[in-house]
Amino acid sequence: MFNIEEELKKLPKEPGVYIMHDAHDDIIYVGKAISLKNRVRQYFQSSRNLTPKIQQMVSKIVRFEYIVTDSELEALVLECNLIKEHRPKYNTMLKDDKTYPYIKVTVNEPYPRVLFSRKMKKDKARYFGPFTSAGAVKDTIELLQKIYKIRSCQRVLPRDTGKERPCLYYHIHQCDGPCQGYISQEDYRASVKGVLSFLNGNYSEVMDMLQTKMQAASDALDFEKAIEYRELLNSVKHVAEKQKITSSQMEDRDIIAFARAGDEAVVQVFFVRNGKLIGREHFYVTGVQNDTRSEVMTAFIKQFYAGTPFVPKELLLQEPINDEAVITQWLSKRRGQKVNIRVPQKGQKERLVELAYENASLVLNKDSEKIKREEAKTVGAVKSIAKMLDIASIVRIEAFDISNISGFENVGSMIVYENGKPKRNAYRKFKIKSFAGQDDYRSMREVLTRRFTHGLEEQKELEKKQMDMAMGSFSVFPDLIMMDGGRGQVNIALEVLQSLNIHIPVCGMVKDDNHRTRGLYYHNVEIPIDKNSESFKLITRIQDEAHRFAIEYHRSLRSKSQIKSVLDDIEGIGPVRRKALMRHFGEIQKIAEAPVEALAAVDGMSENAARSVWQFFHRT
Repeated sequence: MFNIEEELKKLPKEPGVYIMHDAHDDIIYVGKAISLKNRVRQYFQSSRNLTPKIQQMVSKIVRFEYIVTDSELEALVLECNLIKEHRPKYNTMLKDDKTYPYIKVTVNEPYPRVLFSRKMKKDKARYFGPFTSAGAVKDTIELLQKIYKIRSCQRVLPRDTGKERPCLYYHIHQCDGPCQGYISQEDYRASVKGVLSFLNGNYSEVMDMLQTKMQAASDALDFEKAIEYRELLNSVKHVAEKQKITSSQMEDRDIIAFARAGDEAVVQVFFVRNGKLIGREHFYVTGVQNDTRSEVMTAFIKQFYAGTPFVPKELLLQEPINDEAVITQWLSKRRGQKVNIRVPQKGQKERLVELAYENASLVLNKDSEKIKREEAKTVGAVKSIAKMLDIASIVRIEAFDISNISGFENVGSMIVYENGKPKRNAYRKFKIKSFAGQDDYRSMREVLTRRFTHGLEEQKELEKKQMDMAMGSFSVFPDLIMMDGGRGQVNIALEVLQSLNIHIPVCGMVKDDNHRTRGLYYHNVEIPIDKNSESFKLITRIQDEAHRFAIEYHRSLRSKSQIKSVLDDIEGIGPVRRKALMRHFGEIQKIAEAPVEALAAVDGMSENAARSVWQFFHRT
C-alpha cells in the first residue's frame, strides 16, 4: 500500500521528473523540478494556493514516482518526452502532433537526389524547410527535376552504372541519365549546385538562365521548346512570389502568439526561413482555463519543439516563458548553436507578433461559432428533450431496435448517444436466442433483459473489485431509453426494468404512416415535436441510426448463412480443406469425379478425409 506521507519524506533534493498516478494506475500528470523534494511536497500542503485544476488533480493522486536526473536540462527533456508519450489528463496539452515536410538533397551521395522527407536526420544530407504544405514541396521537387534534370531513382551510383536501362524520366528529358554514364559527375554536381542555390532563395539565377534558353529556342524557331521554357519560367516566378520578404537579415525564426477562450487556446506560428515567410500554422491547446498566459506559452514551446526536428535561430513570443534559461539551453543544444528567445515590445518584430495574435483570434472566433452551432445540435438538443420530458438531466441515451425478415435471424441493436453525439464503441448487437420466428415484442424483451441483467452483474463485479463503473461493457446505465416504436415497445421496456428493479425513463419514437418520426410517446401520452427544432432532428438521427445498425447486423448474418457449400456437409471437411479442394479442382463436379488418390494429393487432405469426400459423392 502506497503511503503518500511516508513517500514524501523519502524524496531526494536532486532535480528530476515526477509522475502522478490515479486509482487506475493511469498517469495523470508529469512535471519537472529543480528539487523533487520541495516541488512534489508543495502539492500536498494545505496552505498552498492551488488552482482548481491542480486541486482536482491532487484529489485523484493515489501514488507518485520520480526519476532523478543530473541537471534541470535533462529533467526538461525527459518531461517533454513523457508528456508526449503518455498525454496526461492534467497537463496542458498540445492537441496537434504534426510532422512537417522537408526537401532533402542527398549531397552525401556521388550523384545526389532531391527527395521529399518528413524527418530531418543526421545523415550528412542537406535539408530545406520545414514547409507547411506537402503539395508545395512535391511541386517544387518536380520543378527542380524539370529544370536541372536530377535523378529520382534508387540506384546506387556509380556501382550500378549501366546495369539496367534508363528509366522513363530520361526518355521524357527530366533526367540526364547518370545511371548510364551519359553525364559526368562534375557536370551533374554543377546541376546540384544550382538546386541548392534555388532552395536557398536565389531565384534570379535560374530565371535568367530560363529566359536565355527561351529566347535562344525562339530565335531558332523551336517554338515548342520555347513554350516549355516559358512554362518553367512561370513556375519559378510563382514559387518566388510566394516567398514574402519579412526581414533583410536572412534569419530563421518562428513567431508565436495565442488567443484563448475558456479551456481552449489557439496558438498561431509564423515560419520564417532565410528571411522569408514560408508559411503559417495554428495549433489547439486544451486545459488552459486556470493557467497563466506564461504557463500556456511555456507548455506550447516545450511540447512543440520536442516534436519538431528543426529549431530556428530565434523565437519571437507574445508572452515571456517560465524556465527561460533552461529552455534556451535545451533549444540551443537541439539546434547546435545559440537560440534566442525574445518578447519584442516595439518595431517590426512586435508588429509580426501582433499579426500572429490577430490570426489566432480569427481562428478562435471562427471555431467558437462552429462550436456553438455544434452544441445547439447536440447538447442543446438533449437539454430540450430533457425539458420536454421533465427529466432533470440527460447525458447518456440508449436506443433499441429489432430487425428481421420473415422471421429469419431476429436481431436487436443498442446504440448509445452521449451529449447528443453517437458513442460507437458502446454500441451493442444481440442475436435472438430464446425462440425462432417473428415476434418483435418477444425479441425486444429478450434484448432488454440480457442488456440490463448483464449490466447489473458487471456492476456487482466492479464494485467488489473497487473499480470504476465505466470499465465494464454494460455497467453504465442510460439516463433515458428510446424505443423504436410506440406504446407496445415502451410497455415491454417498462416491464423488464420493473422486474429488475431498475428505474430509468422510457419513451417511444413514434413514426407516421410514411415511416418518418412524428413525436415521442411518454407517460402514455404522445408529445408532438416541432419538426424544425434541433431536438426533433436529434431524435430522427437516433431513430435512423438504431435502424441502420440493426439492419447492418442482420444483413451480415444473412450473407454469412448464404455462403455455404455442399462440402460443408462432409465430415472432416472444414473451411481450410474446402478452400484447398476448390483451389485445386476449380468446381464441385470435378471434386465429385476425382478418385481417392487425387483427393488425398491436395494440400491439407488426409487419406481418411479424401475417402469421406469420395464416399459422400458416391453413396447410393
